[in-house]
Amino acid sequence: MKALQRHQEEKICVVCQRPFTWRKRWKRCWDKVRYCSAACRKNRHRPGNQPHVSD
Repeated sequence: MKALQRHQEEKICVVCQRPFTWRKRWKRCWDKVRYCSAACRKNRHRPGNQPHVSD
């Protein structure tokens, strides 16, 4: 796959279900990326897989 096409790829975060796109820091491991952010990665084991929101 060409690098330009890889930049246009989009995935869905397994925690928040939001789409996210390729980032340069994920260049070597894009196939293994599952979370859109550190916050989602941290909250991956929450019941219902919903990120915690403070009131």
